[in-house]
Amino acid sequence: MKAELKLYGNQHGSVSVAPVPEPFTTIEPMHDSYGRRINYLRISLTDACNLRCVYCMPEHMTFMPRNQLMTKDELLFLVRVGASLGVNKIRLTGGEPTIRPDIVELVQAIAATPGIRDLAMTTNGVLLDKLARPLAEAGLNRVNISIDTVEPYKFHHITRWGELDDVWRGIRAAEEAGLHPIKLNCVVVRNFNENDIAELARLTIDNTWEVRFIEMMPFGEVTDFQQVNVVTFQEMRERVESVFGPLEEASYDYVDPSRPFRIPNAKGTLGFISSVTEPFCQGCGRVRLTADGKLRLCLLRDDEVDLLTPLRDGAGFEEMRALMRGGAYHKPWGHGLGQGVIAETRAMNQIGG
Repeated sequence: MKAELKLYGNQHGSVSVAPVPEPFTTIEPMHDSYGRRINYLRISLTDACNLRCVYCMPEHMTFMPRNQLMTKDELLFLVRVGASLGVNKIRLTGGEPTIRPDIVELVQAIAATPGIRDLAMTTNGVLLDKLARPLAEAGLNRVNISIDTVEPYKFHHITRWGELDDVWRGIRAAEEAGLHPIKLNCVVVRNFNENDIAELARLTIDNTWEVRFIEMMPFGEVTDFQQVNVVTFQEMRERVESVFGPLEEASYDYVDPSRPFRIPNAKGTLGFISSVTEPFCQGCGRVRLTADGKLRLCLLRDDEVDLLTPLRDGAGFEEMRALMRGGAYHKPWGHGLGQGVIAETRAMNQIGG
């Protein structure tokens, strides 16, 4: 029997979604037109954030009205649609996902969705001191935490509002809660933190963490700033090796975009994500769901499929499966930075990375 979705508005403008019939049937997994299996969904829970990092958004950012964002029920409905199409890995992003009031309940519901085997989160870590354990108990498996410098003053300068001590407390809380492996993300920005690379790499000597250095990618209103201030993978690696000597290659599964290395005898590893200079599009099996319900097919292209509008117009479960499957099929081979194609319609906080 076809699953019908019914939406009911109330005086506050919110909606409730009729439940998906149990059990729903998992059909043949999604693939794109190049034969890549699409099993990884990154979901932006909100475009809002409690920081204003210079490489992500303008300081005086205007966020989307709340009624344009997915409600909890809408989001969970689309998670189940994805799971029925073979999605087994989900990462929660933002903006900053931990500022969403229902974050623990969302994690618990997503983790309980049949077919979802891996649930992770990318966060700035500011609120993890209080949330790490509840999130772990709700079913979150692991976290990536953003930290772009180990110098408090510089951290405040890059994030405009942040305090580094809050992030350190969040990292330790995540570790104690068992959200392993801990991965620390550093977006390297020229004239801001390229001189901090070696000290961030040093964290892996005594900690079983992966410190990941990310080439800055061009987006939206801050594109000119991003393009001028990119630091390449090769320069990052050279900066680390100038202090610690030649890096050892670690095992690589060709799916994770992070290329892993190790400082000799270190407990942890280093990763380099070179989206701009050495793209890894051939192994990409991910699509993204923006906070306003668009299926974004490539991080660095503006191709999107609107899922929220038909959902609110009454589309049923089978119709939404067809929309998501069709969108995934048209996922482009890769980004077009080499040809001068820049994603301009959204800032990074509106996509979730």
